[in-house]
Amino acid sequence: MYLFDTDVLSNAVKPRPLESLINRLSQIPRSLQFTTSISVAEIYYGAHRIGTGDELVRAYEERVFPRLNILPFDVESAKIFGRLKASLEKRGQTRSEPDLQIAAIALQYRLILVTGNDKHFRKIPKLRVENWMRP
Repeated sequence: MYLFDTDVLSNAVKPRPLESLINRLSQIPRSLQFTTSISVAEIYYGAHRIGTGDELVRAYEERVFPRLNILPFDVESAKIFGRLKASLEKRGQTRSEPDLQIAAIALQYRLILVTGNDKHFRKIPKLRVENWMRP
């Protein structure tokens, strides 16, 4: 089962998405495709920030979100997030809070995180990461 990071979802709605990414996504049954409420929030923010929000939001709401299982950041993911953030800080390895929230959800559900930003998630213990956006 796969958890798609924000950049993967963003690439899928580009006028020219990575063909290799689209091919890979098309081979995965929808029941195994997940994202997080964190990524959804980042997408809404980004769409509204650039000023073409309505059109871009419509594209996500019609073509992307209905194809995914969207997982919330709940109490269990908050517990994992807290432990993870404290552990990384003690080692001097800070990460952005949204990335840690996404990682916590992936760990909670034992999902493989698919991202083009694998460096953001390196050194997070037990997190499985795949980068499908390399040519």
